[in-house]
Amino acid sequence: MNNEKRLQILTRLRDNDPHPTTELEFSTPYELLVAVALSAQATDVSVNKATRLLFPVANTPQAMLDIGAEGVKDYIKTIGLFNTKAENVIKAAQMLVDLHGGEVPEDRAALEALPGVGRKTANVVLNTAFGWPTIAVDTHIYRVSNRTKFAIGKNVDQVEQKLLKVVPSEFKVDVHHWLILHGRYTCLARKPRCGSCIIEDLCEFKEKVYPEE
Repeated sequence: MNNEKRLQILTRLRDNDPHPTTELEFSTPYELLVAVALSAQATDVSVNKATRLLFPVANTPQAMLDIGAEGVKDYIKTIGLFNTKAENVIKAAQMLVDLHGGEVPEDRAALEALPGVGRKTANVVLNTAFGWPTIAVDTHIYRVSNRTKFAIGKNVDQVEQKLLKVVPSEFKVDVHHWLILHGRYTCLARKPRCGSCIIEDLCEFKEKVYPEE
């Protein structure tokens, strides 16, 4: 795919959704950090259902420590891997209190040092909470980038580096939201909705899928 076609795709996605954001519900950087960490191998819908109950009780690192791992488990037990995630939330809260004054650091290395926080989670927090031009590649972005030929890579790291290289700076802050939403609602894994896709004529996926007439 050439850069002219990429620019057209990005322009259409922006025109369709000028101010995209995550579908995870949050009001502070800490709430976002917890929500993203909980969303690993879980849907945003399931995470939001849990955090609507959890955050009114504990939405700061100290408050999270006060209810403890068992308390966190009670609120997130409907989410996959909830035992491990609860333990990580508590360990991360302790580190935030001890090392960062209870605040979420605007620093990649400090974020990735937190239990349960990998590169993707750090990218989401830096992007969505602090406005950094980072690109968090999840399964949706990986699929859309490879299927459309927008940014081909054999793993999420390769796709991330390719996107950082080919996406113009004016689109970098928002591009991962557009690609996630496009993968979640249009470019579906098993049966993409090519007939209702706003970039269908620009996409280089050869096995396009259309509804039976």
